[in-house]
Amino acid sequence: MSATIDIDQIFLEDRENAPSERTLPWEETRDGITVVVEPKPHWAEDMRVFRLDVREYCRYAAWSAYGGRARFYGHIDTSGDDLMMKARAIIAREIVEGLWD
Repeated sequence: MSATIDIDQIFLEDRENAPSERTLPWEETRDGITVVVEPKPHWAEDMRVFRLDVREYCRYAAWSAYGGRARFYGHIDTSGDDLMMKARAIIAREIVEGLWD
């Protein structure tokens, strides 16, 4: 990590890892639909993707196989944008607390 810590740089460096080893959400676009991929927790069978601007999600395997034709399901409180904002806020707080030195 560089001497000056930047949230965007942290996300960029995380994207250098294979998808199964990433710890931060990332955006993908296929067939005109943009989603945010939620990293896989240790207990999960598969990652989930959330549509960027709509509260809908599907499994990453379905997204990988079918792209925009994947079947999305309604989600009561999370969109891809919500997921990204939450992750950025957590990192910003951790930087302030000195956890990214």
